[in-house]
Amino acid sequence: MKYVVVTGGVASGLGKGVTASSIGVLLKACGLRVTFIKIDPYLNIDAGTISPSEHGEVFVLDDGGEVDLDLGNYERFLDIQLTRDNNITYGKILQSVLDKERKGEYLGQTVQVAKHVTNEVQEWIKHVAMVPVDGKEGHADVCIIELGGTIGDIESMIFTEAFSQFFDGLGSDNFCLVHVSFVPVLNVVGEQKTKPTQHSVRTLRGAGLTPDALVCRSSKKLEENVKEKLSQFCHVKKTCIFTLHNVQNIWHVPLLLKDQKAHDAILKVLNLQSASWELNMEEWEGRATKYDNLHDTVTIAIVGKYSELSDAYLSVVKALLHASLACSRKLRHDFIDSTNLEDSAAKERPEAYNAAWSLLKGADGILVPGGFGDRGTKGKILAAKYARENNVPYLGICLGMQIAVIEFARHVMNFPHANSTEFDPDTKTPCVIFMPEGSKTHMGGTMRLGSRRTFFKTNDCKSARLYDDVNYIDERHRHRYEVNPDMVPIFENAGLQFVGRDETGRRMEIIEMPDHRFYVGVQFHPEFKSRPSKPSALFVGLVAASSAQLEHVLEKSSTGDTTVL
Repeated sequence: MKYVVVTGGVASGLGKGVTASSIGVLLKACGLRVTFIKIDPYLNIDAGTISPSEHGEVFVLDDGGEVDLDLGNYERFLDIQLTRDNNITYGKILQSVLDKERKGEYLGQTVQVAKHVTNEVQEWIKHVAMVPVDGKEGHADVCIIELGGTIGDIESMIFTEAFSQFFDGLGSDNFCLVHVSFVPVLNVVGEQKTKPTQHSVRTLRGAGLTPDALVCRSSKKLEENVKEKLSQFCHVKKTCIFTLHNVQNIWHVPLLLKDQKAHDAILKVLNLQSASWELNMEEWEGRATKYDNLHDTVTIAIVGKYSELSDAYLSVVKALLHASLACSRKLRHDFIDSTNLEDSAAKERPEAYNAAWSLLKGADGILVPGGFGDRGTKGKILAAKYARENNVPYLGICLGMQIAVIEFARHVMNFPHANSTEFDPDTKTPCVIFMPEGSKTHMGGTMRLGSRRTFFKTNDCKSARLYDDVNYIDERHRHRYEVNPDMVPIFENAGLQFVGRDETGRRMEIIEMPDHRFYVGVQFHPEFKSRPSKPSALFVGLVAASSAQLEHVLEKSSTGDTTVL
């Protein structure tokens, strides 16, 4: 097994995840099989209990793992299926060590960080690296490991020590260390500054790690003299220093590394040069070029309560991007804080209120994503009401579906007190209820999680046609509450159809309004399985309806034509 480790320095948010994913794309294009591990040095067992406004979205895997959003990047870029074990956290490592200590597995030893914890990290890496993630038998050729955080952080020291020990026993041609750093450009003089990267590499070396390659984030391409300076003071070959400057779309990132022959440098370090002749990036080049040349736009309003951090809805945005490319449209997405749509905001924040409603009314389509808690739900209900009454394409995901059900009950069925028991435990009309297998006392990993099967009750609906008239689909879930099955007949008599259900018929998975241009709600999260080459069917439906192409898309789906428009 060969290993590529990606670390980051100077500042967080430089794009280590995209860099690691892009390296994976290059190695896969060379004919190699690739797997990934993401290390997060926080004490949480997983990402499930972390607020999206602090850490970005919680990405959900087929096995129900609630993991860091970078695993979503890996899956999208390489079209693979990872497991919860591909995300290592400090909390998981400590839990495993302490469980072993309680069982007496250390045979009376004094349990220490520098031996037992670092050994646990190494054993975890060696085990997970051998698990195939591409649907083929046998292990991958290369395991790419991304270390979260910034080199020098106290939280990551245990992992850099584990790497140092791990690499000592591997042999120099079995691992390649890629350090992602920042080269700022001072506006006053317009000069690229190398000092932050020099300090970062010095810190990395102090931790016992020596970089084989530098990937430098900058607003513009690195100048030759800057490369020479970095090479001299960071002791990295000039041919192993690469620039990731600002590009028009994310699909250019692997192409930037390809043009600089980053794959050749990495393969040389790993003694795998014979694989490089197979490099094929035609699909990526075609995708990046096509999106650059699109002119007709489609505007989707994303109505949620985490609008202050775009990464909170990262997979939703990526799925919209995939769908817009399939529909030959340039995507424009506007985040709308749902609290700014509420009546109280008109008095307290009139400017924000007017701006939010202006964006909503100017959108071609409306999407209400998943979420938890009561804050902002009134605004989401107003957004769903506006979409329903004005025939604006609407897609509600998880909570967004429940919001649509509540809105329909209140304003069509005349149940003014209709609500979810999540928001009002004593509501007189509980149209959304708590799930029996959930937990109200323990938050982590206690929801309905992972891939679950949805059966179509009828194929005479937009959702089934978008999914190519299959009888069932498998999509990923993450929720505690669901539509009250006892109220379903009343809803359907009033015109809201529940066209997708689970195998028992008691869990409602997909709603539609047949007479609406596109009004769909789903209890699952279709964004998690969307890929650039295989966009989510429901996101394609939303974008197509928002750009007057839905009938054409439905016709293509009915004939089994999967080509883009």
